[in-house]
Amino acid sequence: MWTDAIDLRDFYASALGGVARRMIARRVRQMWPDVAGLSVLGLGYATPFLGPFCGEADSVLAVMPAAQGVIPWPADGASQTALVDENSLPFADRSIDRALLVHALECSEHVRPMMREIWRVLSDSGRMIAVVPNLHGLWAQSERTPFGHGRPYSTHQLSRGLRHVMFTPLQASAALFVPPSRSRLLLSSAGFWEEVGERWFKTFAGVVVFEATKQIYGGQPAFEGAVRQPYVAVALR
Repeated sequence: MWTDAIDLRDFYASALGGVARRMIARRVRQMWPDVAGLSVLGLGYATPFLGPFCGEADSVLAVMPAAQGVIPWPADGASQTALVDENSLPFADRSIDRALLVHALECSEHVRPMMREIWRVLSDSGRMIAVVPNLHGLWAQSERTPFGHGRPYSTHQLSRGLRHVMFTPLQASAALFVPPSRSRLLLSSAGFWEEVGERWFKTFAGVVVFEATKQIYGGQPAFEGAVRQPYVAVALR
C-alpha cells in the first residue's frame, strides 16, 4: 500500500526526517559519485535525494505513482515531477541511465510489473538503487515513520528478488542506525550512531541501500502482467 505523498513530505520536513534524508543521501551519493551526462529517474518518493544530481546529470525527473499522489519539485523553477502508472512508465526503452527507488519497492502491490518497467527503460549499462526498510531494523518496527509501512526486506531477500527480475546485484550498504526517536539528544548524535553501526551492527540498520545493474544477456524477462495498459502521465507545472 502506497504512503500518501503529503505524509511523506511532512515526514522529511521534520527533524527525524531530516536526519533520515542526510544519512540515506550520503549512501546513495557514495554509490553514484558522478552522474555527469546521465539521465536520472526517481520512482516513489525520491525527491529528498535527487537534489545533488540536478546540477550534474543531463536530466533529473521524479515520477510518483497515482496511488501515492504527487508533490511539485523542486520548490524553485519548473516542476520535474510527474504522476504515473508505475507499471507502465512514460519513457522509451533504454532511455534512463540511473533509477532511484525510494518508498517504492516495499509499497508496491505489483512488484514484478513495476520492476519490468524499470528494466525496460534502463539503458543496457543502466543501474538502479533501491532504498527499502530493513527487515531486521528498528525503523521497520515503528509506524511513526514511513519506513514502518509496507514490506521490509533483508539484503538477502533483495538480492534474490532482483536476480529473479533480471538485475545483477552490485553492492549493498545500510543507513539509519540511530533509533527512530524524536529525541533531540539522539538526533544530534546521529553521525556517531552511523559510524558505530556501519562498523559493528550492519544487520540492524533502518534501511538497506542496494545497487543493481540491468542484466541483458538473458533476453527480455517474463514478468507477470506482460500486457501494458495505456495511460496518460500528468506533469505538474
